[in-house]
Amino acid sequence: MKKQWILVAAIVVLAIGIFPLHSSAAPAKSISLKLAETHPQDYPTTKGDYEFARLVKERSKGRITVEVYHSKQLGEEKAVIEQVQLGAIDFTRVSISPVSAFVKELDALQLPYLYRDAKHMWKVLDGPIGADILKKLGPANFVGLGWFEAGSRNFYTKKQVKAVEDLKGMKIRVQQAPLMVGLVESLGAVATPLAFGEVYSAIQTGVVDGAENNWPSYLSTSHYEVAKFLITDEHTRVPEIMIASKKVFDKLSKEDQALIKKAMKDAEPAQIKFWNDYEKLAEKTVREKGSVITEVSPQEKQKFMDAMKALYDKQPKEIIDMVNKIRAVK
Repeated sequence: MKKQWILVAAIVVLAIGIFPLHSSAAPAKSISLKLAETHPQDYPTTKGDYEFARLVKERSKGRITVEVYHSKQLGEEKAVIEQVQLGAIDFTRVSISPVSAFVKELDALQLPYLYRDAKHMWKVLDGPIGADILKKLGPANFVGLGWFEAGSRNFYTKKQVKAVEDLKGMKIRVQQAPLMVGLVESLGAVATPLAFGEVYSAIQTGVVDGAENNWPSYLSTSHYEVAKFLITDEHTRVPEIMIASKKVFDKLSKEDQALIKKAMKDAEPAQIKFWNDYEKLAEKTVREKGSVITEVSPQEKQKFMDAMKALYDKQPKEIIDMVNKIRAVK
């Protein structure tokens, strides 16, 4: 009998060795990634960030989490972009203007009066042109994940502007990008590059006479308090871009890379809706708070467009070739 029990025990041990009760495979390692955002928590780009983060977490079954640091918690745009390039921050959502310092082709997407409307812009961004530009970020140590909506941009100032001539000599804050400097100078104004977080005090203290941005930013930054005159010239549509650190992204599996890219693409429609809803609310709110809105007539808008000829003439051939492709998109 004792020999039988020894035999049974040996069989059991052998079976456990062949068919373990618990898998010896190590569980998939959890990944936590940081996303830097300039705007406050309720801003439409930040809401788009959260939708992106939600989709990543859901589709990875909680294995990958993206922590959104809104309201410049990780720094101003320019500094954050450099940290992403170095791999110290994993993602950031930024305007394409400061990123154009690293990828010149982005200038083609933000030239003034380039798009017929928002629908035209999205056909460009979601098509071959947009996909090709995203690929060009690689050599600068970025991964272009996708695009977000940022509406059209207008000038707002401390004194009323009704025509192009009224901007002459005015000091206007612009993003820290050569193209935006050139745009403002084409209108006879004095371009003053400043970090986004410095604009309110700069207008308030007279360092600048005004700035330019979209409706949601005009409201969320309270710039309407210090520059109550806005002219609807709609000089540019500058899309937002989500970039990842190539140093970080290359360490992820191909499956995780694909999951993250798809999540960004699928977050796009939600962010566009967040934007459009907030844009209407922002315009309504600043009007109610006393902002004076000057609607530009077609004739006056044409004068703004004509003033941009010199800026276009300065662009290199490769940028103009891309502009022609953009305008040909139907």
